[in-house]
This record gives sequence, C-alpha cells and structure tokens, in this order.
Amino acid sequence: MLYLKLALALAALLAVASMGNLGADAPEAPDADKACMPSGGCCDTGGRSDMPKTEDEFKKKLTPEQYSVCRLKGTEAPFTGKYWDEHAAGTYRCAACGEPLFSSETKYDSGSGWPSFYQPVAKANVKEETDTSHGMERTEVLCRKCGSHLGHVFPDGPKPTGLRYCINSAALDLERAKSEKK
Repeated sequence: MLYLKLALALAALLAVASMGNLGADAPEAPDADKACMPSGGCCDTGGRSDMPKTEDEFKKKLTPEQYSVCRLKGTEAPFTGKYWDEHAAGTYRCAACGEPLFSSETKYDSGSGWPSFYQPVAKANVKEETDTSHGMERTEVLCRKCGSHLGHVFPDGPKPTGLRYCINSAALDLERAKSEKK
C-alpha cells in the first residue's frame, strides 16, 4: 500500500511539474507536411478516409491539449481531465482516430486522478513501449491504429489482470452507451 501511495504521489508531482510546458521533453512531432511514419500506425487507416494522415491534419482535428498529449506525449495534471471521475457506461475511443480502446466496464477509481482501466477493449488495439523519460522506466501505452500517446500501464491494478492502465482524458473520447445518451 505504501508503494502505491508513493508511486501515485510521484506520478502526480511529475504531471504537475510538466504542466508548465506540456510535451517539452517529448520528441518533436514529425514534419507537418509529411505523412506519418507507417511504424506509428497512422498510415494504416483501415479504409477510413477521415483519419488524420499528417501532423497538420492531427493539429486541425485535435484541441491544443489533445495534440500535446496524443502527439507530443504530454500529460494532463491529475484530477483535471474530463473523464477521471466519469461513471457513464460506454466505450472510450482514441481522440485522434476513433479506435475503441477501453470499456467503462473495466474502469475503476485508482485514486490517481486519471481515468484508470484494468484492461483494454482488445489487446490488439493498444501498443506498449518502454518509456525512460523523467529518470524512470515505465511502460507507455499508445493507440496501435494511429500511434498516439495514451498514458502508461502499471502492475498495481485490481484483479483479474493486476494492471492499471493510467490514461490521459485528453487522449480519449467517450462514446456513451445507448442507455446513457441524452
């Protein structure tokens, strides 16, 4: 329990420290006039013509905060995002490309201040990479379809997986279940 509290406190401090300059330590986005790299996943549109293919298109589609988080690997401050305390039923999709990522059925309150899930809708929809920024090693979570940064996954979640997918609200769009729509 002490480890969890220390980890959450450190994550919150790092997020707040980075808020003054979102994405400042992230690599620069690809050239705006060039297509995204196929390895990033964004050129594989799966037949969808509305999915952004260049950084200029991502900038036009996303808000400045969404662009900073999704494309520049920024982090929103804890307890400030749109979905950290959201309880509506539905599917959380990638804000950049619409790929279904997480279900409200696997969302839980981790106390971290970010939306937390114990598993993605489909493991094939997310990609995990090692992140060594901020002087520590973490596992970054990305949208496999467009390569957008979503957040990180930690091994301190609830059963049945023991995982905590700690995801930025800015990287998500909630598609409410039909029974939740107004």
